[in-house]
Amino acid sequence: MTPQPRPDAPWGDRAATSKLSGSVRGPVLVAGDDGYDEERIRYQTFRPHAPAVVVGAVDEEDVRLAVEFGAAHDVPIGVQATGHSPALPAETGVLISTRRMNEVRIDPASRTARLGAGVSWQQVVSAAAPHGLAPLNGSAPHVGAVAYTLGGGLGLLARRFGYAADHVRRIEAVTVDGRLREIDTDHAPDLFWALRGGRDNFGVVTSMDVELVPVERLYGGALYFDGSLAEEAVTAWLDWTTGVPEEMTSSLALVPLPDLPSLPPPLRGRYVVHIRIALLGEAAEGERLIAPLRALGPRLADTVRMLPYTESGTIHNDPVPPAGYSGTNAMLSGLDADTVRRVLSLTGPDAPVTSIVEVRHLGGALSRAPHPPNSVGNRDAAYLLAVLNRVTPETADEVRAAHTRLTDTLAPLTTGRSLNFLYGANATPDQVAMAYSPDDHRRLRRLKAVWDPANLLRLNHNIPPADAPR
Repeated sequence: MTPQPRPDAPWGDRAATSKLSGSVRGPVLVAGDDGYDEERIRYQTFRPHAPAVVVGAVDEEDVRLAVEFGAAHDVPIGVQATGHSPALPAETGVLISTRRMNEVRIDPASRTARLGAGVSWQQVVSAAAPHGLAPLNGSAPHVGAVAYTLGGGLGLLARRFGYAADHVRRIEAVTVDGRLREIDTDHAPDLFWALRGGRDNFGVVTSMDVELVPVERLYGGALYFDGSLAEEAVTAWLDWTTGVPEEMTSSLALVPLPDLPSLPPPLRGRYVVHIRIALLGEAAEGERLIAPLRALGPRLADTVRMLPYTESGTIHNDPVPPAGYSGTNAMLSGLDADTVRRVLSLTGPDAPVTSIVEVRHLGGALSRAPHPPNSVGNRDAAYLLAVLNRVTPETADEVRAAHTRLTDTLAPLTTGRSLNFLYGANATPDQVAMAYSPDDHRRLRRLKAVWDPANLLRLNHNIPPADAPR
């Protein structure tokens, strides 16, 4: 249902925005306008943004004018491309939609890509492939590249190459003073450090230069087992991860699958164990490495093979249709058999709320500080455990309580949180703070006080300015 214009936000009506409409090239929309819902509701359909004004930016100048407009009216400013990982929804203020800023430019000589603010990873994968190159994208090709990277970026090749944020060379962003800035190690280096890990707390990114890697194919795919093997499979996979090389990045998910015709018949309506494999290596090495996993028991499906990198999205096979969801996560120092049993009792088919649980193997290059350094935290974690549920307004409280029970159980092993896996109401400032070391979080708050002292950029995984209440 489209929100109605609010009498408490008169600056956001058509009369107040007419000057802005005459200045920007893209659409300027308020509640009730045709296209308003399409612009504000993207992948996440639960508690979607309902801003007073939406600006569909087509270039850097549109972004600059939208930020200038929000700052002049002293209202919060948010930014959205694909809308996969929103935190605090905009219920007033200005939302800048960057989905039209979707240009990708590949420089094969320097092995870099310039990404517009609204680019999806699928666009980058497709553009880089003819040059024998690949980006450090995540599991879902339809996710926005810029927000994913600013939040760290834990991808399919992560144990070999580290976080996507470790491979950013240059950023262009509009800060709340309305200036478009070039940001790198020579220009505003503190801001460069903060943005790479601090998401959109310090400016609205309009473009980004990222390094590509010389990868054309990998040995990858999925092993599916029946959920009756869940405890045995999780324990065996955890033991297996202790001996694999950095070239192997893997994860395991426990998934209650719906009974839908779009799913292969062996998987429909089942609770399954889904082991995801991505190896930078040849088939013979891959076959040897995953043999102990295949020996776990009968497989409902086995798609592991040599595949072109352009098909890497089939490994996780993340859903594409928009949906309402809620989730949180814990970065873990380890995971033992007793904790696995408790996780299954809290999230499995017999739990009050059955959830999707994913465990990602970390370490390798993820554990090493990059050069130049950035603000991505928790590099000493061994695993990331994330929990996710479809959610409606009627089930939101029940789901959140279930997630809290899980994170409380994991607390003794928890080293922090991962920013990109904090959704909705779980992305409180205290939870966001756990994505960083205490020293880095204090530094981020000091920089926030310099670059955005009024915290206008707060419709996000928020880092409050120093001396402001948390």
